[in-house]
Amino acid sequence: MSRKVVLITGTSSGIGLAAAVSAAEAGWRTIATLRDPARADALRKAAETAGVELDIRQLDVTDASSVTAAIEGVVADYGRLDAVVNNAGAGHVGTIENETVEDVRRVMEVNFFGVVQVSKAALPHLRAAGGRLITVTSVGGVVGQPFNEAYCAAKFAVEGFMESLAPVAAKLGVAVSVVEPGAVASEFVSNLGIDPAALIAAAGPYAAPLQAYATRTQTMFADSAQTPAQAAESVLEALTAEQPAFRIQTSEWARAFTGTKLADLDGSKALGLTGAYLD
Repeated sequence: MSRKVVLITGTSSGIGLAAAVSAAEAGWRTIATLRDPARADALRKAAETAGVELDIRQLDVTDASSVTAAIEGVVADYGRLDAVVNNAGAGHVGTIENETVEDVRRVMEVNFFGVVQVSKAALPHLRAAGGRLITVTSVGGVVGQPFNEAYCAAKFAVEGFMESLAPVAAKLGVAVSVVEPGAVASEFVSNLGIDPAALIAAAGPYAAPLQAYATRTQTMFADSAQTPAQAAESVLEALTAEQPAFRIQTSEWARAFTGTKLADLDGSKALGLTGAYLD
């Protein structure tokens, strides 16, 4: 019962799955959650291969009752919650003239409000533990990218939310970090559920630039994508470092890309500035 407890969302594949296994290997009691428990086979197999134990539970970040039940259930069973990793999310490709505002709202619901909902439910317990709130965002939360308007807007929102929360949470003993991956070779892209050829065919005047974007993205993923395990190393860093940075990029490529916009790569200058507002 004295082992530290971490809850991770979105663990059916990719970074979430790798982070859950890595955390368990590092000695954390790991609650690996996913929206659909029927998709837990890969997670169970990875845990078995690594020789670790995971507590696999259902949690849908878009359902407030599911979030509350999962977090309260963990605290009831283990008596504590030391860390949360907000990893659940969904990609989206499109441009606003060719989609609806409701399409954009759905993207925000999963990628932004899901993070807000989980964080709100967890914070009382993280305060009690002097714990950590970690959120997997994206380099797309720093640099907006073509045909990713809704997705990047959601990730920008998460980064702004967490950057604003971080100095407040720190005053109450909770460390807040964001982890920014670039391209990761996982099921994230295939889970978009789109047919690129059909999307381009329906793009009208946007077809040529969309084709160029799709070709460039496919090449990048083929040539330089990290593995989920490599990206998950940065999640583990945020989880275990004595004083984790606010902003952590998962690769040299991600650091260089975000560095085109950010001079304060680890977020310490910004938080030093805003943290002083609270003294």
